[in-house]
Amino acid sequence: MSNQAATPAVILTERRGAALWIFINREERRNAINPDVIAGIAAALTSVQNDPELRAIVLTGKGDKAFCAGADLSRGTGVFTTGAEEPTTDFGRLARQMRLVGVPVIARINGACVAGGMGLMAICDLAIVADHARFGLPEAKVGVFPMQVQVYLRRMLLPRVVNELCLTGDLINAAKAKEIGIANEVVPYAELDARVDAMVLRLAANSPVALRRGKFAMHAMENMEFNEALAFAETQIAVVSNTADAREGLAAFNEHRKPYWHPEAKAAAGQGETS
Repeated sequence: MSNQAATPAVILTERRGAALWIFINREERRNAINPDVIAGIAAALTSVQNDPELRAIVLTGKGDKAFCAGADLSRGTGVFTTGAEEPTTDFGRLARQMRLVGVPVIARINGACVAGGMGLMAICDLAIVADHARFGLPEAKVGVFPMQVQVYLRRMLLPRVVNELCLTGDLINAAKAKEIGIANEVVPYAELDARVDAMVLRLAANSPVALRRGKFAMHAMENMEFNEALAFAETQIAVVSNTADAREGLAAFNEHRKPYWHPEAKAAAGQGETS
């Protein structure tokens, strides 16, 4: 039997009620990204894609120093580049998968969020930030540039804000991150988990069908011009209005009760079955 200790998993997962928590478990490397980290996050997302009880995903890093310090440069930048035989990168494929996952994804920013960490944060739907966190795109300081990260950031921040972050490489604090639109909430680190849990509860109170179809529609409309987006939205409201969740939500509103998004929950409460 070998006496060599097992290598710790780079990704840990924990189910907390209606949410799946995904931890980058590389605290000694400031939770830097490598191919195993990307593969582990992707596997965690795949494992719950058909879970009807899942209402949110929380992505975070271990410890209180870093959410993610970007690519692990000790072995190059392979997370963001592949050989000519592959038209996409590991990180790009993860970004596509994150958009398609049917529940909101919350970035729990527990510390430094820089370089590729900014990319991970940006492909999440919401961000709750510890007040000691710092953000930035310092790639130019080591001779590269945040190429892929810009794709995500330019869809959430003003162009000149992104330009400044990319061109200067300077870090900003959590208060500034909220001011420019990165953070939904900034809280003391001791309150971070409580605020994330509270956000999960807020999300879980809503229709899972509405959130799933709504997330799909929000991303789909990002690059549409006005008339195209309006036509798309008109078809989507017609579809979502004819779902069982829409019928249940309307019934609950008119009957002055909370909605039961699952048929079994409504039956258990003595309300009969949803149509």
